[in-house]
Amino acid sequence: MDKIKQLRERKAAVKAVSAGIRTEIAELVDPDSFVELAAFSFSKNAFYDEEEKSEGVVTGFATVAGFPFYLVAQNFDVYSGGLSKANCDKIAKALNAAEKNDTPVIYLLHSHGVQVGEGVNVLEGIAQLLLKATQLKGTVPQYAYLAGEVYGSVAALASVCDCVFFTDKSVLSVNSPLVLAAKDGKNLKNTEVGGYTALNGTSLPAVSVKDIKEAAAKIAAITELLTVPVKDAELNEPVPALNQGVTTDAIVKMFEESVEIGANSSPEVKTVLARIGGVAAAAVVFDDVKLNCENVRKIKNFAEFACCYNLPFITFVDCEGVAASLAVNNSAVLKEIAEYLSMLDAVDTAKIAVVTGKAIGLGYALFAAKNAGFDYTFAFATSRIALFDSAAGAQIEYSGDKRADAQKLAELYADENADPVNAAKGGYLDDVIEPQFVKQYLAAALGTLLG
Repeated sequence: MDKIKQLRERKAAVKAVSAGIRTEIAELVDPDSFVELAAFSFSKNAFYDEEEKSEGVVTGFATVAGFPFYLVAQNFDVYSGGLSKANCDKIAKALNAAEKNDTPVIYLLHSHGVQVGEGVNVLEGIAQLLLKATQLKGTVPQYAYLAGEVYGSVAALASVCDCVFFTDKSVLSVNSPLVLAAKDGKNLKNTEVGGYTALNGTSLPAVSVKDIKEAAAKIAAITELLTVPVKDAELNEPVPALNQGVTTDAIVKMFEESVEIGANSSPEVKTVLARIGGVAAAAVVFDDVKLNCENVRKIKNFAEFACCYNLPFITFVDCEGVAASLAVNNSAVLKEIAEYLSMLDAVDTAKIAVVTGKAIGLGYALFAAKNAGFDYTFAFATSRIALFDSAAGAQIEYSGDKRADAQKLAELYADENADPVNAAKGGYLDDVIEPQFVKQYLAAALGTLLG
């Protein structure tokens, strides 16, 4: 038997059945950098009685913009990307290698769930896979690119990732979107059930991209922020636009580099990986926020990201405290606040707060207070810091207290008493500044605290 000819035939057969996913891998990684692992890992599907070439998943390692990654790419052309026990074992081997070599992971996910014919064995495989991915969280970054429809247990794998990339064709759903829509008596497209815009209540770290090449560029940008902590930057550059009016867009434009994560949920809170004065940081930019369960959870999850990858945590505060509504009151908002504080305490690097607008009640206590752990806090001269948003608000709050004098309340919580200078007098603010000089102060604070 001609062994060389046989090897070539086997390689040709493997590449033929995985041609589509290999094209996607080539678009993601640097040219000629992909090295495959376990290429001849075959098993037999018990239901179809067929050999499963490469287990329906391609694994290996490569570089993206020169940065090394392990790759796990589901091949939808084999049993619709279905998971099997052997499939899970192959992925787990790649994750073990990523952990051993301290290298990030990129998943290309495209699956309709579990392969037909698999039983309890695959459930053990799924448990093994999800546990290993969870153990990697905070050790090495994990990115998921949703190459198409992703249903069933694979959706749980995406939820573990630090960043999930959606195109306009991506669908993520634990159950079939058709089934979910039918149960609600609706006729919906798959993307209306599990697309980027539809999943605005999931708190996923989602990023919208045009295609896999844009995802590769975003992954490279995030990796640079995480691995190149300091770069040359113009530190004394003012931002005159902020003196004219403070907006979230003007704040974000101030950053030298930035990638927003999770923009599809709670858009009033921007969570941004950014470079400020040459230093990589996790920035939370508020836009006249009233706190609820969803936006607090988003901030908490981002604080966890900062903790995992040792990034300075910076808040740009414009927050009126917890929203006054029955729905918010009867939600997990207080539990999320408690978990956020616990996570904030775990962030073992610089914590800086900039009060850019309102910091009212818990809006100040949670996101700017020295006693919440912020190392350096300063405020724009145009900002407001107070227990209540207005004298009228205080009067409403104390309306049931017969001892409360309306006139004294009006005087105590008048607008002039919300001037940030009053907070600075108490030693709670390090400085009150013109908005246009914020970048200079941040750069100086980061340089000192990280020194």
